[in-house]
Formats: sequence, C-alpha cells, structure tokens
Amino acid sequence: MSLAARLERLGRPLVEEQLRHPTVEGIARGDLDEAVFRSWLEQDYLYLLDYVRVFSRLAWQAPSAHLGDLVDLAYSTFHDELALHRSLSAEFGADLEGAEKGPACAAYTEFLLESAADYGDGLAALYPCMWGYSTLGARLAEDPPAEPRYRRWVDTYADPAFAELSRRCAQMIDEAAPDPDRAERLFLEAMRHELAFWSVP
Repeated sequence: MSLAARLERLGRPLVEEQLRHPTVEGIARGDLDEAVFRSWLEQDYLYLLDYVRVFSRLAWQAPSAHLGDLVDLAYSTFHDELALHRSLSAEFGADLEGAEKGPACAAYTEFLLESAADYGDGLAALYPCMWGYSTLGARLAEDPPAEPRYRRWVDTYADPAFAELSRRCAQMIDEAAPDPDRAERLFLEAMRHELAFWSVP
C-alpha cells in the first residue's frame, strides 16, 4: 500500500466525523444558518490565502517534474476556490476583506506554513485539505442540497477536476517518500485541524 493510500485509510474515520458535524450536516440539507456559513466562509477565505502560500513554499523545494503541479494547485486555489468564496460572500453578506483570523484558522495555517519548511512533511500536512474536501464533496454530491448556494459549494468540491488535483498531490507524497511515521502524525494533526475548523464561531 502506498503512503498516500495509508494516510487516506487513517483519515476516513475523521471524514465520517466531519460528515456528522452540524455545520456539514446543515450544508448537506441546505438549511445551515446563514450566519454560521458566513463566519465559516470568512475564515476559510483567510485560510485559503495562506494555503496558496503553502503551495508556493513547497514549489520552491519541488523537483522539476512537480513544479508545475504545485503551481497548478496554487492557481486553482487562488482563482477557483477563492472566486467561489467571493461569489458566495456577496450572497451571504460576508466581509472577506475585513475578517480577522479566529483561533482555529490561525492554528491551522501556522501548522501548515511551519510544516512546509520540509517538502515531504508539507505535502503530508496539506493532504487532508485536498483529499478531505474532495471526499466530502463526492459524498455530499450523492444527495446534494436543493438550496442553490450550498449546492454550488458542494459541486465545487465534487468536481472531477478537483479530485484530479488531489490525486496529483497523492502522487507527489508517494514520490517524496517522507518518513512514514512523521507523515502519519502530520496528516492526523491536520485532519484534527480540519474537524476543528467546522466549529468556527
């Protein structure tokens, strides 16, 4: 079993836990309180800005064969995911530019940026966001919400193109071959950050 596959196996119970989180359940039903989603949207916007920085830091260390992959990941995050957030912010009344990081966002982004000081460690640490959201999107798309704004959110992460980006990240992890025990620790710590992020105030 490849390292990325091992990480995914470790992460599946935590994805199931995310699916049971009230915020995710509200998105799935399409009836999540708008104030809750607005707060989450603002925090995730700030998170994604640093996520682009993580990709950029890893790109500086990447072998030439994967430099383009990391540039693509940064581009997709900056232009596709952040565009979704800007679009939804207008519909939910979110203040993306005036928002400030809460504790969950600050802890997660600090963890990722520190982990990215090492190429293999950084890939293992960021994988829960890529793989986790792709998995969540696919699961939620099995019975998508009728509410169009939440449906757009689900469709973004259920998109096959997003799943392909996740697979490319998995390939990079396997080729980087970080220490397996350390990679598992970083991966699981990031999965715990992912779960905590759904509870942003």
